[in-house]
Amino acid sequence: MVDLTPNSSFSLTIRLAYPNHPGILASITVAIAQTGGSLGQIDLVEQTRKSVTRDLNIDAASTEHAEQIVQAIRALADVKIIEYQDRTFNLHRGGKISMRSKLSLDNKGDLAMAYTPGVGRICNAIAKDPEQVYHLTIKSNTVAIVSDGSAILGLGNLGAEAALPVMEGKAMLFKEFAGIDAFPICLANQDTDMIVETVKNIAPVFGGVNLEDISAPRCFEIEERLRQELDIPVFHDDQHGTAIVTLAALINALKLVNKSLASVRIVINGAGAAGISIARLLRKAGAGVIWLCDSQGIISQSRSNLTQQKQEFAVEPTGSLADALQGADIFIGVSAPGVVTPEMVRSMAADPIVMAMANPIPEIQPELIGDDVAVIATGRSDYPNQINNVLAFPGVFRGALDCRASAITINMYLEAAKAIASLVKATDLNREHIIPSVFDERVAKAVAAAVQQAARQDGVAHC
Repeated sequence: MVDLTPNSSFSLTIRLAYPNHPGILASITVAIAQTGGSLGQIDLVEQTRKSVTRDLNIDAASTEHAEQIVQAIRALADVKIIEYQDRTFNLHRGGKISMRSKLSLDNKGDLAMAYTPGVGRICNAIAKDPEQVYHLTIKSNTVAIVSDGSAILGLGNLGAEAALPVMEGKAMLFKEFAGIDAFPICLANQDTDMIVETVKNIAPVFGGVNLEDISAPRCFEIEERLRQELDIPVFHDDQHGTAIVTLAALINALKLVNKSLASVRIVINGAGAAGISIARLLRKAGAGVIWLCDSQGIISQSRSNLTQQKQEFAVEPTGSLADALQGADIFIGVSAPGVVTPEMVRSMAADPIVMAMANPIPEIQPELIGDDVAVIATGRSDYPNQINNVLAFPGVFRGALDCRASAITINMYLEAAKAIASLVKATDLNREHIIPSVFDERVAKAVAAAVQQAARQDGVAHC
C-alpha cells in the first residue's frame, strides 16, 4: 500500500511563535514538507520586532501522521508550539445544524397567529382535510434521516450516539444542495420490528424517510416493510444512492472504452447493502453478466446458506476474487481496503474500468494501476472521479417531494443516473472526468426533474 494523500479530514491548525528572524518560517515549511504534510493557509496573529506568532493550517493523512508533523515542528530550534487543534473536531463542536424560525415574532398579533389561539384554526383545518398538512406545515419539505448506528460508514456497529455526526452531516447536505429540511433520527434500538414501528409513528411529521447506516441484511427488510406500510417515499441511501451514482459513472466510463453494458462482465466485490443494490440496478439497466463476490469469493450456486439477496446473483463459476477478475471488464468495489492487487487488475480484459470505492482506503490505490486501466474511480474527494452519494439523494428527494411521490421506483433510480451522466458533455468526457463535481449546481435540479418525470410515468406522483 502507498501512503494516503493528506486531506482536510485530518487537518490541523497549529499556532506557533518564533523569533522575528529571516529564514525561520522557511525552516518550518521545510519540516512540514519533509514529514509529508500539506501546508495550507498561513495567518499572521501578531508580529513585533522580536517575535512572530502565526496560525498554520496543515493537512495530514491520518491521526498518527498529524502527530508526526507536530513533533517535526516541535523539534525545530527557537520554534514554540503554543497550541494545536484538530480542525475536524472543532468543526463538529456543538453540532453542525440548528433549527431556525422562518418568521419573526415582533408583536402580540404575530404571536397570536403563529401560536395560540390562531394556530387552533390551522389544527382544525388539517383535522377536517388531512391533505392540508402538506400546505400548512413543514411536512412537504422535510425528510427524516433514520439510523440505528449498526453500520456507520466503514466503521461498523458504533451505536446511535456515534451515528449522530453522520446524520447531522447528511442533514447539512440535504439543505445545501436541495433546500430540504432534514432531521437526524438516531434510534437506540436495533430490532427490526421496533425500528419499523418507530418510523411509522413519526411519519406524520415527514414528507420522506432516508434510511442510513443500517446493517445488512436487516436494512433490506426494514426498507421493504416501510415502503409497504407508508404513503411517503422511503429511500435507503447506502443502497440506492450508491447504485445511482455508480451507474451514472459507468454509463460514461463505457463510452470511453467503446463497450456496452450488455456486453461486459462486471465483478462486484462486497455483497452488503451497496453491493446488492448496485447489482440490482445494473441488471435493470441492461447489464449482461454480473459476478458478485464477498469475503469467501465468488457467490456461487454451489455455496450453501446464502441469504436471499445473495441467491439472486449466485452464478455457476466458483473461486476467489482473483479468479473472478481474470478477463473481467469492470471491477466495482464496495468492500474493504487493499483486497485487490496490481496483478489482479492486469489479469482483467483490455481497457478495464476499476471503481474502488471503499473508504477511506480503497480496494487498491489508484497510483498502483494508473497505467493499467482505462478509468479508475474511488469514493475519495482527493482523486478524480469521486463516486459520492451527494450527487443523488438531494435531487432524488427534491423531485419526490415536489411531486408528492408516494414511493421511489426503480425507474426513478434509472432516470436519476442518466440525468447525472448527461451533465458530462462529450467534449469534457475523459478518463479523469466521468462524473460531475458534487458542487455542480446543475446536478440536484437535473436529478429532481428526471425523478419527477419518472414518478409521473410510474403513477406514484400526486401533484
